[in-house]
Amino acid sequence: QVTLVESGGGLVQAGGSLRLSCVASGSIFSINTMGWFRQAPGKQRELVARKFSGGITYYDDSVKGRFTISRDTAENTVYLQMNSLNPEDTAVYYCNALISVLRFGVPAQSNYWGQGTQVTVSS
Repeated sequence: QVTLVESGGGLVQAGGSLRLSCVASGSIFSINTMGWFRQAPGKQRELVARKFSGGITYYDDSVKGRFTISRDTAENTVYLQMNSLNPEDTAVYYCNALISVLRFGVPAQSNYWGQGTQVTVSS
């Protein structure tokens, strides 16, 4: 019953910025980890950024200093602020979350994915 919905993708010129949003909804007991992956044409899906409960954050080296991940816990939302974009950032960006739901009264974690949002950076 849990769904993730991304928004904020689009077309931007090199050097520009975009802000991606992902909202989790459904029968959520708790959210442990939320993050962003991306997949460019002909390439494997890769982890871009991830934020754990407690504030621990991971960034891929390719986006360090340019991207910022943040969470609004009350709204079950994760954001990815993308600055200084370049054409190699072009990809479909996917929201990912490790979420616990109550099953027979016991929390159980599952991995969830959004549908993806296209980010295209032109030169």
